[in-house]
This record gives sequence, structure tokens and C-alpha cells, in this order.
Amino acid sequence: MSKYTKEDIIRMVEEEGVDFIRMQFTDIFGQGKNVAITPSQIGKALNNQISIDGSSIEGFTRIHESDQYLYPDFDTFTILSWYEQQGKVARLICDVCNPDGTPFIGDPRGALKRVLEKAAAMGYSFNVGPECEFFLFELDQNGRPTTKTGDEAGYFDLGPIDHGDQIRREVCLALEKLGFEIEASHHECAAGQHEIDFKYADALTAADNIITFKQTVKKIAYANGFHATFMPKPIYGTAGNGMHINMSLFKDGKNVFYDPNGPRGLSKEAYSFIAGLLAHVKGMTAITNPLVNSYKRLVPGYEAPCYLAWSASNRSALVRIPAARGNSTRVELRNPDPSCNPYLALAVCLAAGLDGIEKGMTPPDEITENIFDMDPAARAAQGIEDLPNSLEHALDDLQADPIISQVLAPHILTQYIAGKKKEWEEYCTRVSSWEISKYMVLY
Repeated sequence: MSKYTKEDIIRMVEEEGVDFIRMQFTDIFGQGKNVAITPSQIGKALNNQISIDGSSIEGFTRIHESDQYLYPDFDTFTILSWYEQQGKVARLICDVCNPDGTPFIGDPRGALKRVLEKAAAMGYSFNVGPECEFFLFELDQNGRPTTKTGDEAGYFDLGPIDHGDQIRREVCLALEKLGFEIEASHHECAAGQHEIDFKYADALTAADNIITFKQTVKKIAYANGFHATFMPKPIYGTAGNGMHINMSLFKDGKNVFYDPNGPRGLSKEAYSFIAGLLAHVKGMTAITNPLVNSYKRLVPGYEAPCYLAWSASNRSALVRIPAARGNSTRVELRNPDPSCNPYLALAVCLAAGLDGIEKGMTPPDEITENIFDMDPAARAAQGIEDLPNSLEHALDDLQADPIISQVLAPHILTQYIAGKKKEWEEYCTRVSSWEISKYMVLY
């Protein structure tokens, strides 16, 4: 049942003195887009009459079939508290539809909805809790971001060496005004690196929340004279930004991953879900780790997993089972990073896990040792494979996985691969500063 009706939103816009409403959606690469309207147009917007030119959106439509319409999700209406100094701004997150009202096959939010419908047909609801990391960097005199952090703090340090403490606090308070339940915020291991964790939600809400979270962090950081980045690996030689995804399936109000009589308190469905993730994670990686830069984070030594293994406690494993049980039982996938499109990332995670359940898959043996300390021969002896080590290889694995390819449907798959291959080719032909410093004088 919807939280708001059309009449509720019209009334709130009037009573709250809203000056502007942003009709938000994302392209296939997760970039936030919007059409902004004034209150005079709110009735039209709520009747699904706001159109966009899809040919201008990355990966959407060709110019001769470009008209598309924004269908707002009424329950996403909220006033963006961090805009209040510029007048009240509200937002509605929208689905993208064709002129006849059918869902546009290239809408990432729609892709997640389709997999959620499959889960619902199997009797499951899918809950997700993300752990988003980001860096705060100083701006130069022209307002451009640098890689200077201004602090020397590490894990869980306090001020004054944690220079981002005030910004984190502002972000948390702003998010709470938006309806988030903040569970924890702290300084991460690298200088200038931070994490804010918010309570799990159903997968569609969780994906919407990730988009809102990133926008909020960036806006408040900029207002404080800093640049916030979710780039996976902005600095060589230190930890990168991850976005661990904690997942659980519920049926009839109970967590189906929990079995008090099962090994480690886990059910057969939990083990099959883990097996499905491991079976498809190579094909998923181009979605969960979508940038050239993502693969500079997925290297040994910085807590980012790069080997296919699972464990109930071992943080070097790709899939980890946190200690909590009962309705808090969950499966944590540790390789995704926050540059991903959250709608597509959650869609492929769920599809992989459901495939494991449908086929009754069994995961390999748990790995309890530190995988980073193993040499290649030791990993091979235990059947531990590697994640793709580049965007190029990840795209190959995506195309080779029929289950993950099907999630994206022909349109998103084709457009996504084309865009990412172009990105890879640009990277391969670009001359880097490392090459200049390494070779210019020597040769």
C-alpha cells in the first residue's frame, strides 16, 4: 500500500512552501538525471505527463524514437533538506516509460523491479543494507578537486586529526531529515576516507537510498569546501572505496537464511544463495565494479576481495556471513564499489542468488585462512579462482553469463557493453602521467 496519494503530495507541496520539484531518474551507468518543475506543474507530473528526450540520455533510445515519460513513485516524495537555503526543493524518483505507458526496457530501476517480481513469485522479498565509503578531498583555488585530504586519521579516529568529522555529522543529520535511519558513521582506514551506514530496506528502496545518499554527501561536502568522491581507487598505495552489499531473503515475515539447526545457523537456501553468487560473480563484476579504476581497488593488500571464496568470519573472502543470526542473518558481498548503478547491481545480485536456490547449488568449502597470504599454488589447490582483473575481462565474463545477461535484457546489455568498451579503449590509448615520468627521460 502506497504511503502517499496524489492529493497528499499536492497538499504537502503547498503546505511546505516547496519552490521546486526534481523529477529524478538514472541512466544505465547510474548517473543521476532530473527534470525540474515548479509547483504549478505538480498535477501534470503526478499524472505522468512530464516527458524527456530519451535520445539525449546515455544508453536510452535513438533519436527517431526518443519520447519517453517520467512516472513518479509517490512514496519517494521528500523535501531535500540540504537545499533549504536556496528555497525548498522536493524530489520524486521516477520510472521511465514509453509513450503508451509500458515500462521502458532500458530503465535501470525497471530492471531491478523485474527481478524483484521473480523473487515475489517464488515467495521472497529481498532486503539490502549497503555500506558506502567515500573520500573527502580539498578544493583548489579554482574550486576543482585535488587529492589532498587535510587529515591523517585512520580507522575510527576522532578529531582533530579527523577533519571530516563535522561533514559526516551534517550528512547524518540531513539524511535523518530525509527519513534515513543512520546506524553508524566513522572514519575509514585511509586518510580522508569515511563510511556512513544506514539501515537495510527492501531492495528498491535501498537502491533509491544509495542514489540519495551519494547526492547528499556530495552536496554537503561541496557546501563545506570539499569534494566528495565515490571513485573506487582515487589514491595509489592506500585503500579504495567499497560498497559492501548485505542481503537477505524473507518469506512470511521470516528470514529464510536462518536455520537454528543448520550448519553455522544457516539454511539450505542461504548456502544455495551463496553458491549462486559465487557461480555468477565473474559475470556480475562489470556491473558491480563498472569502471576502469574499479580494478585498481580489487588487488591484494587493501581488504578488497579479489578471490572467489566464502567464509562465516574471514574478511579476505569475497562472500562473508556476519555473526548476527535470527532475522538479522545476511550474506555480505564485498567486491562491489559505490560507482556502480545500484539498481543494476542489486538486480544481478538477486538474480544470481535466486539461480543458486532454483538449481539447489552447493557452495565450495568455507575458506578460513587469510587468502591474501596464500600463493597462487595454494589458492589453486583449494579451487579458489580470481575475479576479473580488468574492465575488459569483466565485460567478456558478462557476455559469457546467460543468467546475468538476461537480467539486463537485450537493450541495457547492448548499450552497457558498448559504452564500457568505449571507456576501456579510451583508457588504453590515453597517455598517463606514470608513462611520462617513467619513460620520457629514460628513452
